[in-house]
Amino acid sequence: MKTNDLIRLLEEDAPAGMSLGRRITLALLAGVVVAALLLIVTVGLRHNLASVFETARVIFKVGETLLLAILASALVYRIGKPDLPARTRALMLLVPLGLLVAAVVTELALLPPADWVSSWRGQHAAFCVFFIPVLALAPLAAFLAALKAGAPENPALAGAAAGLAAGAIAAAVYAWHCPDDSPLFVATWYVIAIGIVTAAGGLIGRRSLAW
Repeated sequence: MKTNDLIRLLEEDAPAGMSLGRRITLALLAGVVVAALLLIVTVGLRHNLASVFETARVIFKVGETLLLAILASALVYRIGKPDLPARTRALMLLVPLGLLVAAVVTELALLPPADWVSSWRGQHAAFCVFFIPVLALAPLAAFLAALKAGAPENPALAGAAAGLAAGAIAAAVYAWHCPDDSPLFVATWYVIAIGIVTAAGGLIGRRSLAW
């Protein structure tokens, strides 16, 4: 029997009758709801949200994180099924990366060099790096629980994908509070925070998703 056939049989013989896709959908919805509620009951939404949405920086920050969350979640759907290739969905992650690089280049071209450091540092860099992983706890736990119903060929990679999706969801939620709008800030502190969650997901997935 081929390895892929064995994995498919294990997946089909799982005690739970719910499909993997449905489990991941429920995990996604639950993670988004819990993260959003946690943001609202703790730090709340940005007080001047209506007015700042008229600026390109805020629109980019929210759109960039939302796009990454969508593409990373789509990768989680695919990576839990070993018989389906995930390469195309993984390559799609280059789209938000390219947009972020373009935004940083534009910011550096438009801002006076004297303002680069202050825009990069922002006002709440440490809190951003702390709070995005906190917001990502529920989505990460939900994704990992859902993936246990599948049979990922590479548990660490599947866990990292779950961490990336959870971190991106958390960043997209946090963007509705964050007062730091520069692409320089997003490219540094948001990326570090999402990277922390991605690494944590890989480490956890390596053990919890092994079969």
